[in-house]
Amino acid sequence: MTLGPIHVLDLAVILAYLGAVLWFGWRSSHQSASEEGFFLAGRKLGKAYQFFLSFGNATEPQGAVSTASLVLQRGVTGVWFAFQTVFMNPYFWFMNTWFRRVRLVTLADMFEDRLGSLWLSRFYALFQVGVACALLGFGNFVAYKIASSITLKPEAQWTAAERAAVDGYIELKQLEQQVIAGTLPAEAKPRLADLRDRHARGELHSYITVLPSLPFYLVFAVVIGAYMILGGMAAAALNEALQGVLIIVFSILLLPTGLHAIGGWDQLKERVPRDMFDLFGGSGGSPLFIFAVLFASLVQIHGLSHNMGIYGSAKDEFAARFGGVSGAYMKRVMIVLWAFAGLIAIALFGPGGLADPDAAWGVMTNRLLGPGFIGLMLAGILAGTMSTLAAKALAIASLFVRNFWRHLRPQTTQEESVRAARWTIFAVLVLGVISAEAMNDIETLIKLVLTVNIPFGAAVILMFFWRRLTVPAVWASVALTAFAILIAPLTASQFQAVARHPSLVQTVEGPAGKPVPVYFKQVVRSNPDDPTSALEGRGRFNFECYALSWLGLNPAQLTPAGRETAQFLFDGFFPFVVLILVSLFTRPPDRARVDQFYGKMKTPVGATPELEAAAMTETRRAPGRFDHTKLFGAHSSWEFCKWDRVDTLGFLGCCATSGAIILVFWLLLRWASGGA
Repeated sequence: MTLGPIHVLDLAVILAYLGAVLWFGWRSSHQSASEEGFFLAGRKLGKAYQFFLSFGNATEPQGAVSTASLVLQRGVTGVWFAFQTVFMNPYFWFMNTWFRRVRLVTLADMFEDRLGSLWLSRFYALFQVGVACALLGFGNFVAYKIASSITLKPEAQWTAAERAAVDGYIELKQLEQQVIAGTLPAEAKPRLADLRDRHARGELHSYITVLPSLPFYLVFAVVIGAYMILGGMAAAALNEALQGVLIIVFSILLLPTGLHAIGGWDQLKERVPRDMFDLFGGSGGSPLFIFAVLFASLVQIHGLSHNMGIYGSAKDEFAARFGGVSGAYMKRVMIVLWAFAGLIAIALFGPGGLADPDAAWGVMTNRLLGPGFIGLMLAGILAGTMSTLAAKALAIASLFVRNFWRHLRPQTTQEESVRAARWTIFAVLVLGVISAEAMNDIETLIKLVLTVNIPFGAAVILMFFWRRLTVPAVWASVALTAFAILIAPLTASQFQAVARHPSLVQTVEGPAGKPVPVYFKQVVRSNPDDPTSALEGRGRFNFECYALSWLGLNPAQLTPAGRETAQFLFDGFFPFVVLILVSLFTRPPDRARVDQFYGKMKTPVGATPELEAAAMTETRRAPGRFDHTKLFGAHSSWEFCKWDRVDTLGFLGCCATSGAIILVFWLLLRWASGGA
C-alpha cells in the first residue's frame, strides 16, 4: 500500500522518528531556562554525550552523498576530500581541550576576551550568520537530493520536456562511450558538443522526481526548530544518541543489498576498473593533494562557531577530549563505508553512469531497498542532517544573543535571552531554506564548506598560540582572505567581462576528449542555440590559481587535481602570511589582557565547581604561574606548551588508531579489487 510514491511502512518509520525527536525536545525543555543551560547544557555533558555530539555533528548525510558521488566520478581517490580528516584526530586530542579551557560561551566572545575588540566579536557573529545560511542550506539541499532521488515520478507521467531531458542524457552517455571506444562518427561530434553543453547547464537528468523542494525544506526546518527551540543543547545531546544509531544504520544498509544486486564481491572487481580501487593512485591521491586539503580543512575547523558549544558543554577536559575524538573516529569508519557504497554505484551504473552523480545514494536506495527499509534510510538521512543543522543553528543563536542582543540590551534577563535565542533559531532555519533553494552543485559546495571559515580559522589558531597577534592584522586577513577565497570565486561568473575573458575560459583536453576548464567550474556557449557564440565561464572561479599565475604558475599545465592542490594550498597559507606580516608592523596587544588569557588557557579545568573557582582565582592573581611549561621558554611569544603524560599517551594512541584505520581501508580495497 502506498501514499503517492511512499509506502505506508516507510511513512510509519519516518513519523515514528519525528515523534521521538519532538519528545526529546519536550523532555529537555526544563533544563533550558538559563543561557548556560540552553547553549551549553549547564557544562554537564560526560564522555558518552560528547561522543554522540561529536559523531552526530561531524557525520552528516551530505558526507555520505558527496563521498559516494566523488568516488563514482573519480574512483576511491575522491574519498580524500572527507577522509583526510583521519589525520586530524591526533590534533583534536589537544584542540578540544583548548575550547573547553577558554571557558567562554561563544567563539565571538574570544575575540573580545583575547584581543579586546568588540567590533571583531560582532563582525565574527555577523559573518557566521552568513556562513550558517550556506551550511544550513547545504544540509537541506543534500537531504533533498537523496529524498528526491528516492521518490521518483513514474515514466508514464513524464512531460515532453522531462522525457527530452532524460533521453538527452541517455544519448550523451552513448556518444561518450563511442568516444572511449574510438567509434564516434565525425558527423556526431557537433551533437556531442551540444549535449555536453546542455549537461553543463543542468538541463539533462537521469531521473524525474515528484518531490517538490520547498515543501520538503519547510517541513524539515519546522521539525528541527521545534525540538531545538524547546530543549536547546540538552535536546541536541539526547537526539544525537538516537540519531547516531540511525546514521550508522543508513551507512550500512546499501552495502549488503548492493553487493547482492551485482552478484557479490567477485563482481565488484569485475565491474569496477582496477585503478578506481587505488586509494593513493593518481594526483587525486597524491601526498601533496592530501596535505593541501588537510591543511585547509584544519585551519577552517578552528573558525566553526559550534566548537565552543560542543566542547564547552563537557563537564571536564577529559570528557571533551575522549568523547570528541572517539566520535570523530566513528565518522572516519563511516567514510570507509561510504566509499564502498560509491564503488558499488560504479558497479551498478558504470563510471560516469549517472547524469547527476550527487543522486547516486538516492538512486541506489530506490533500486536496492524494499518497503520499511527505505523509510529507515530516510529517517537516517533526516537524523544525520538534523543533528548537524541543530548544532549550527544553536551556535548562531548563542552568537546573536551574546554578541549582538546583549550589546544592545545589557539589562536583558536570562529568560529574555533564551527567548531571543529561540527566535534566532527560527530565523536562521528559514534563511537556510532560502539558501537551499539557490543551490545546485554538491562538489562546489564541498569546496565552499572546506574553505568558508578559513578567514577566521587562521586568526583563532594564532589567538591560541601567538602573543604578538594584533587586531589590525585580523581585520586585514579576514578582508583579503574572504575576497580571495570566497567573494571573487563565487561572484566572478556574474561579471561578463570576467566570465567571457578569452584567457579565463580556456579549456584543456580531458578523458574521452572532453574539454576541461582551467579556471571555471564549467565553460559553456553563451547562446546554447548558436555553436559559434562566445564561451562563458559558469560556477566557481579558481581565483587562487589565477593569483598564482601572476607568480609564474601555469595552471593549464596542471592536472585538475593539481589545480585543486594549488587552490587549497593558497587557501590555507595566505591568511597566515597576512596575519603575521601585519602584526609585525602594528602596535602589540595589551600585555595585561594577553597574560590573563594565556594564564587561563594553561589552567586545567577543575574537577568540581569549587576547585575550578579556586584555580581561576589563583590564575587571575598570578597569570604567569604556568609559564614554566612553555616549550620555547617563559619569555617566548609562542605559547606552545610541553606535553604531560595524558597529552603524550593520547596523541600516540590517536596516531596508532588513525594508522590502523588507513591500513584496514587499504587492505579492504586491495582484497576487493583482487590485488595480491
